[in-house]
Amino acid sequence: MATSPSLPIASSLPHAAHLLPGPPSREEVEAAIADAAVDEVEVAWADHFGHTLGKRLPAAGFAARAAGERFGFCDATLIWDATAEVHGGGRLTDWRTGFPDVYAVPDPRTFRELPWRPGAGQFIGDVQTHDGRPVHTAPRTVLAGVVSHLAALGYEARVGVEIECFLLDAVGDPLGGSTHCYSLEKANELDPALTAITRGLDGYVPVEGVTGEYGPGQVEINLHHADPLTAADDGFRLKYGVRALARRAGVGVTFMAKPFPTLSGSSMHLHLSLRRDGRPAFATRGGAENAVHRAAATGLVDHLPAIAVFGAPTVNSYKRFEAGSYAPTTASWGGDNRTAAVRSLVEGDGTRIELRTPGADANPYWAVAALLAAVACGLDRADSRADRDSRAVRDSRAVRDSGAVRDSGAVHDSGAVRGSGNLYGSGAPLPRTPAEAVELARADKEIVGLLGEDAVFDYTLLVQREWEAFLGTVTDWERHRYLELA
Repeated sequence: MATSPSLPIASSLPHAAHLLPGPPSREEVEAAIADAAVDEVEVAWADHFGHTLGKRLPAAGFAARAAGERFGFCDATLIWDATAEVHGGGRLTDWRTGFPDVYAVPDPRTFRELPWRPGAGQFIGDVQTHDGRPVHTAPRTVLAGVVSHLAALGYEARVGVEIECFLLDAVGDPLGGSTHCYSLEKANELDPALTAITRGLDGYVPVEGVTGEYGPGQVEINLHHADPLTAADDGFRLKYGVRALARRAGVGVTFMAKPFPTLSGSSMHLHLSLRRDGRPAFATRGGAENAVHRAAATGLVDHLPAIAVFGAPTVNSYKRFEAGSYAPTTASWGGDNRTAAVRSLVEGDGTRIELRTPGADANPYWAVAALLAAVACGLDRADSRADRDSRAVRDSRAVRDSGAVRDSGAVHDSGAVRGSGNLYGSGAPLPRTPAEAVELARADKEIVGLLGEDAVFDYTLLVQREWEAFLGTVTDWERHRYLELA
């Protein structure tokens, strides 16, 4: 792949500024940790694959450092792959730039104690340049930019994250020998490890519930809904906490999307609702989606093949998309229907959309950002159509003020039709390989415009490199199948 021209590191996403705090004051940091008896503080940030990177620092003097010199690290972390192999050709950084420092700036709002490590606490950091500007390809910054765009349309989002994983024994097999979804008895078989993990998360992430899933040793952890940045922070924290607690409980854990060929894959389901003028924007009393809900869902379905890559970063991710598996294969939209990629849950003020395409291996910041970007596209289009309709009405001297999506009932004309029954095979197919997913993402100019051209390029470059590494590998399957017969 040809090297692209270098662009300024912080040349876009101007709307992110009010969501991402600037350098914290010493007083803000001290206030955040005032009630915690900590002697060590972590500053954590995410690479494009969602790995928890960071530094451990003595608590003594931490507040002064956080307010002054910040915490530098090599910007190669934002152009390396799942195994931390650095790749050339990125927009942010490259061998030509010498891989300079960027800086983690603790967000005082994100402080949490680490329940499994007494005396330790953690901040999530935002990534900034030498001169204090947000690094616009950093995943948390990308999400903040889309949240700001949604706010400019008049909407506030609430997001709930659900993540599945497998607990593993010492040789990497599923902990537990059989499948019985929702079974409390099977969940009990995972103790004492499962209880140690879930109780160990208390105070670190807001766990709403834990469910035995559709594979042996597989569980789903549901988090309370929150604003998008907090929800993505919680999803990011959850995987870090589960890994740490599983090690301490003497078991393994994997968030691979499809770790076992004959067992269920692991997903990251995202629930979305919107508010406007302080009221639920999806709320309905008639048992059907209102105009805002339909516009949001239409945008999501229309752009779903293009945003699939942001919930499917690895070669393994695409093996989860199987018919009859409860994971989607097409850009489909249904009601309370688990064969659909986009599920509408019409429950009065609690009405929401569930996106079922991301895998458990996704970076929560990218997955939530892509969801909101697609929804924003739907709302943008519906607003534009409503404005055109309103002008036509005024020109004809009709006395009616439509003016907004919520009143006009307009939904942009597309193929996003809400279906019922078995929706496998209905709608545009989701990409089957990382290469196809990368091509679709880069071709969707609306999504690229909202997520940021440089950020999309660097993220998809790494996904493309994963695919190329896979293509260059001779697998056991190939040897077993062809060694004697080729």
